[in-house]
Amino acid sequence: MTKQLLVLGGGTAGTMIVNKLRRRLAPEQWAITVVDRDDRHTYQPGYLFLPFGTYRPSQVVRSRHRFLPDGVDLVLGEIHRVDPEERTVALTDGHRLHYDYLVIATGTSPRPDQTPGMLGEEWRRSIFDFYTLEGATALASALEGFDHGRLVVHVTDMPIKCPVAPLEFTFLADAWLRERGLRDRVELVYVTPLPGAFTKPIASQHLGSMLEERKIAVEPDFLVEHVDTARRMLVSYDEREVPFDLLVTVPLNMGAEFIARSGLGDELNYVPVDRHTFQSRAHDTIFAVGDANDIPTSKAGSVAHFSVEVFVDNFLQLVSGQPMTGSFDGHANCFVESGGGKGLLIDFNYDTEPLPGTYPLPVLGPMELLKETRANHLGKLAFRWLYWNVLLPGRPLPLPAHMSMVGKSRPADQTTTPAA
Repeated sequence: MTKQLLVLGGGTAGTMIVNKLRRRLAPEQWAITVVDRDDRHTYQPGYLFLPFGTYRPSQVVRSRHRFLPDGVDLVLGEIHRVDPEERTVALTDGHRLHYDYLVIATGTSPRPDQTPGMLGEEWRRSIFDFYTLEGATALASALEGFDHGRLVVHVTDMPIKCPVAPLEFTFLADAWLRERGLRDRVELVYVTPLPGAFTKPIASQHLGSMLEERKIAVEPDFLVEHVDTARRMLVSYDEREVPFDLLVTVPLNMGAEFIARSGLGDELNYVPVDRHTFQSRAHDTIFAVGDANDIPTSKAGSVAHFSVEVFVDNFLQLVSGQPMTGSFDGHANCFVESGGGKGLLIDFNYDTEPLPGTYPLPVLGPMELLKETRANHLGKLAFRWLYWNVLLPGRPLPLPAHMSMVGKSRPADQTTTPAA
C-alpha cells in the first residue's frame, strides 16, 4: 500500500524537502503532496533590496510548480485544521487529505494586527514593513519621496524571520541617504526590544559600534505597547515614546493560524519540536521544519537549509524502521549588508556565538566573519542565483550542515557564551 507524505508549505524548507526525498523514496511506495495557498514562491531575502531599487519585484517571484519535481502533487488551498488522531488535514474548501507522515513547513509571518494602532490609517502611509513583497514595494515609493525628518527602524519582539534584516535595512538606509546627499537632513533611529544590536554579545558589540559610527541612535529594551498614529509615536509598556516621520517596522512574527486551531502550537503558533530532530513533542508522525518550529536559533534560510539536510537523512532512517541518528546543532549563518557595497558574515549555532575568522575555509575564506568586506556583499548578491538554481532544487551545496570551529577565533577578552 502506498504511503503518503504530506508537506504543508511550499516555501524554502518544504520545497527542498520534497526535492530531496522524491529522489530517495520509491514512487511506487510513497506519494508526496505539497499544500500551499498559492503558486507564488518568493525569494524573501530579496525583500530587503526592493525599497532601494537594487531588485525589482519580478526578480524575487517565481512559480512554485517550477521548483517541484515530477511525482510531487501541488494542492492549492487554505489549510483549516490538522487532526493528528485521524492523520488528516482539512482545507477550508472542505477537502480532506490523509497522511502517514506530516511535515509542517508553513513558516512565520508578520502580524501588524497584534500591535494596537500599527495596522490603522497610517499603515503604508507613514508606517511600513519590508517583510512582505507588498510592503517592500510600497516602502520603495515612500522612500523616493522622503527627503527629511525622523526615520525609525523598529523591531516589535523576538523571534523574527532573519533577525539581522532590520539592522541591514538600517545600514542600507544610511548609505542610500548619503548617496543622495540627504543624510544630514534625516535622523536615523534603531528601536529594538533587545539590550543591544543583536542577541549574541560579540556580534552585538560589533554591530552596535557600526551603528554608532554611522550616527544612528539606538533605543534598546523597547517593548512597544501601541502606536499612537495621531502623534506618530511608538509608545512602550514603560511609557517611553519614540516619535517618527517614517516608521519602518518589523511587526510581531507568528506561525500559521491553523497550527493554533489544531492545538499543535505555542502562544506564537510555533510547533514545539525536538530541537535536534524537528519531531513534534506531541505526535511522532508530525515534524515541523524551517521557521514553523520553536527551535532556539534564527528563523533564517540558512537554518532551513542546514536543518533539511539533517531531517532528510533522519526521515529515511525512521521510515525504514531505524532510529534517527542525525542531530541538528542549530547551525545558522547570515550575510549582513552594511552599505557601500560591503557586508559581514556571521556563523553560529546553539552553543557557539558568532566569532571572527574566515568561512568556509581557514585562512583562505573567501568570506571573512564579523568583518565588512566587498566579498561578503558579493556573496549575498550571488546567493539569489544559488537559491533558485541549487538550494531549492535540492542539489548539493558544499557547505557542512553542522557548524565547524575551523577558521574561527575567540577574542582574548571574551569567555564562552552559549548561543542558545
